[in-house]
Amino acid sequence: MAVSFLIGLLAGGFGGLVGLGGGAVMIPLMVRQLGLSQHQAHGTSLMALVCTGLAGAITYALNGSVDVLAAVCLAGAGMLTAWVGAHAAHAMPPRQLRRAFGSFLVIVSVILVLEPYLSPAPHPVYGWHTVLILLCTGALAGFISGLMGVGGGSIMVPAMVLLVGMGQHLAQGSALLAMVPAGAVGAIAHRRLGNVVTAILPGLIAGIILGTFLGGSLAHGLSDASLRLVFAVVLIGLGVRDIRSTSGIAAPAEAD
Repeated sequence: MAVSFLIGLLAGGFGGLVGLGGGAVMIPLMVRQLGLSQHQAHGTSLMALVCTGLAGAITYALNGSVDVLAAVCLAGAGMLTAWVGAHAAHAMPPRQLRRAFGSFLVIVSVILVLEPYLSPAPHPVYGWHTVLILLCTGALAGFISGLMGVGGGSIMVPAMVLLVGMGQHLAQGSALLAMVPAGAVGAIAHRRLGNVVTAILPGLIAGIILGTFLGGSLAHGLSDASLRLVFAVVLIGLGVRDIRSTSGIAAPAEAD
């Protein structure tokens, strides 16, 4: 219980700080510290991140940093694809799933590093083209959420900043709200596939709620540039570590 609480606290703090569900932190820690298989870590992470998104969205909303219309568009499309992503993850061998997870984090980090040099949309105006962007982003994020066991914020946040013109804080708060229903669909699919370890959820959720509140509160004291830097550096480190770990002999917990 204590270990799962600490994992949840770290994941929630990270998620609240950078607008993610915290799966990037939870998944490797659950594999290494709790002995879960890669598939179990993905499914359990997705189940727990629903609480991360809800707690984080409330924190951001109290600071006026949630766009409900954008969140509805993202979540609506994400709910349709999260189920597909969860089944795709279940069909992948553990080592391949971990390698894909690490590669995903590195790609997202590169996008974030390049973000300051790209030209964002001037401001969020909700015409049909903006709604279409949000729906497509939500569909991709939902699939990634179910596949990787993450909230999808790593897809939603850059898209909202670069393509829709939202500020970093508003995009992060909106992504946290959107990941709640979409993540719930993927989590249900993983549970039906036997990839959710319910025994550790109470500790994870308790830690996530506290950590997300602390991280979300801290985020509003940092500049957009600082948030991007923290986001990118942490994800690159995690991604490279997971890619390198698949080059050796698989751990017993990852065996089919």
